[in-house]
Amino acid sequence: MTRGLALRGMVAVATSALLLFLCGCTTIQAARGGPGQKLDPWENWNRKVFNFNEGLDQKVLKPVATAYADIVPQPVRISVGNFFGNVADAWSGVNNLLQGKITLGLQDLMRFGTNTLFGVFGLVDVATEMGWDHQYEDFGQTLGHWGVGAGAYVVLPVFGPSTVRDAAALPLDRAASPALVINDGSTQAGIITLQLINTRASLLGASKVIDEISLDKYTFVRDAYLQRRKSLVFDGDVPEVPDQQGGAGPTGASAVPADSGASAPAPAKPAASATAPGK
Repeated sequence: MTRGLALRGMVAVATSALLLFLCGCTTIQAARGGPGQKLDPWENWNRKVFNFNEGLDQKVLKPVATAYADIVPQPVRISVGNFFGNVADAWSGVNNLLQGKITLGLQDLMRFGTNTLFGVFGLVDVATEMGWDHQYEDFGQTLGHWGVGAGAYVVLPVFGPSTVRDAAALPLDRAASPALVINDGSTQAGIITLQLINTRASLLGASKVIDEISLDKYTFVRDAYLQRRKSLVFDGDVPEVPDQQGGAGPTGASAVPADSGASAPAPAKPAASATAPGK
């Protein structure tokens, strides 16, 4: 089991290193203009993958998630989400520490420890009742915090919207999943499936709203994803976009390309902040 975990870790690190190299090669410099600037040079291919994901969702994931939501009581579904969220808190703490946000990192780790010990391995979210909110930091945000540009927008099979930078971080983010510390293949597959279905069930309402309000669902999802990720990288304090003449915005903020990720370390979030949609 130890050798298997070590091998998976080496593969994840090697994959991340390769994708980070590609990220440096393919990061697209933002053109002058507003937030509608183009960061989707592979749109034709991305739309094909998006349509594949939509078909998979409509034919498999959504019906299964709907049946799951109908059968499994909401308190149980909430507990399942709390369990996976508890593991995510530990990884969020690591990423906050990597970003130099010591207070928030320790808060995330305290959330993880408290919910693990007193919340039945995270099934009950005791920490939130104590005023310790989720932070939701991942390795893609850590890379962006230290100046790695987002790169081109890309749609991944099954995983959905991403960027070159976030795709590079995905192997390490997935390595933080509870399923990957289990060596039993059937158990591992079961945990991954449960996480996927439970997450999809929690998004049934949101997906219905998107279907009803968006004329072009691909464009809506792409723009929403890029905007949200940019906000997460900058902890909600996104710099002003330079205008057509290259000047700063009305607040006099420094010019930073709207979708290029972070060009400077982001300021720390207030201790009690919570960041809201995925990967």
